[in-house]
Amino acid sequence: MFSTIKLIAALPLLSCALLISSAGRLSAQASATSTQSASTLTVRVTGIRNANGKIRLALYRDSNFVEGREVEIDAKTLSATTVFANLPRGEYSVNLFHDENMNGKMDSNLFGMPVEGYGFSNNPAKRMGKPGFDETNFQLNQPECSIEIIMIYW
Repeated sequence: MFSTIKLIAALPLLSCALLISSAGRLSAQASATSTQSASTLTVRVTGIRNANGKIRLALYRDSNFVEGREVEIDAKTLSATTVFANLPRGEYSVNLFHDENMNGKMDSNLFGMPVEGYGFSNNPAKRMGKPGFDETNFQLNQPECSIEIIMIYW
């Protein structure tokens, strides 16, 4: 009888221990799920005409700005590469330009024609005007994704 009383007294303590143990397992499962739903995007830029300046990229998700960055140009290959890590899966777009004179903006001539190179994800054809998000978007739905953007110069 004495051991039964000890067992009954210990039940609330055992229940708390089980709840804490279950919460830890659920937290670990949620963490694993969120890690599985994050993606890494590698962007490789090719067709750069010279190694002057830097490549300036802008990443968009669902047509909303996510992040901008400057990327060094590899003088040997005239290419540039950057990696965006821990991105939530979804619909993305990348646009970029070759900031040859490092003034932080896309330069154009008197007629509005760009004098520096530019590019977009999905590599839409060269034309007047910027393509819309629907032309440059892509699905980031795998753990790792790589895209190549080919520079356009006029």
